[in-house]
Amino acid sequence: MAHVVSFGEVMTRFRVPGNRRVVQALPGTLDVSFAGAEANIVAGIALLGGTATFVSALPRNPIADACITYLNGIGVDTSAIVRTESGRIGAYYIEVGANQRASNVVYDRDHSAVALTATNAYDWAALFEGAEWFHTTGITPALSAKAAEAVTDAVRSAKEQGLTVSCDLNYRGKLWRWDAKGDPKALARSTMETILPYVDLVIANEADADDVLGIRAGESQVDQGSLDIERYPEVARRIVERFPNVQQVAITLRESVSASHNRWGAMLYEASTEAAVFAPMRDGRYRPNEITHIVDRVGAGDAFGAALIFASCDPALKGDSAQRLSFAVAASTLCHSIEGDINYVTRAEIETLARGDASGRVVR
Repeated sequence: MAHVVSFGEVMTRFRVPGNRRVVQALPGTLDVSFAGAEANIVAGIALLGGTATFVSALPRNPIADACITYLNGIGVDTSAIVRTESGRIGAYYIEVGANQRASNVVYDRDHSAVALTATNAYDWAALFEGAEWFHTTGITPALSAKAAEAVTDAVRSAKEQGLTVSCDLNYRGKLWRWDAKGDPKALARSTMETILPYVDLVIANEADADDVLGIRAGESQVDQGSLDIERYPEVARRIVERFPNVQQVAITLRESVSASHNRWGAMLYEASTEAAVFAPMRDGRYRPNEITHIVDRVGAGDAFGAALIFASCDPALKGDSAQRLSFAVAASTLCHSIEGDINYVTRAEIETLARGDASGRVVR
């Protein structure tokens, strides 16, 4: 299958055990792993059997060494990671919510190596040799002007070399602070408008198009868990109208009943046919999966992106839009049952759920 390259930041992830708050857990012990949207993507692809390279910048210290060893163990090629003498490995802390209390992410990623590293530190032309797909997100350009320039150069170089380019809009309201002159949404819009002209597949969640591009889905009230599902094909059409190079738009559709109970599905729009498919489908209608006991929802969007890219590159899956979308929705649904950002589920488990078997029976 196609070789995938991804560029972005990987961080140390500190998870507060159980459903406790930081103030309850510290001083004390936290669960530590490594995560980041673009790293999650290539990890997910590698775990499904694909080949993937992660491009980033990390300092020369033992924590970064451990991170690289971790990604290598999953099967990710880390040879393209730039090691720096300045900067740090970023971090984030996650409090897992429950019932009516939302999960909360606390970032500690200022002055990270990726944010401080200039685009000329990456040999984009060489990095894309032999690759067929490049992925990045709206999180990395939110870190700094240097990171935004690097992402822009990366997508431009990828298109010049004939790669398929995907970008998850991934708007993060706590980021986009590097230009004191403007508000985060204005900065996100102006920056992403320089990146999206080089993108073939746009991935977004139910709110990203509104937050980044000002394209709203009808009467959707995302903060209240109410989505006007039938209006999302129009959102995709408007994205394609603004960026005619975009060939596909995938939007995950999360309806939050509570922190512990979500409804989850997605839409995939094909620009060539101006048609949209939804998943999951039951009795000819879109019916989202009911996820009633969420273990950890952070990383589910990346699990969707990883599975969609994998399916788009896999000879057995890539021919049919509905099949690719069903595979991606099933993968990301299962990710809600896994602690941590990375989706440790198998292809067989994904395909079982995609066929409609959601019983969760013990496999003996």
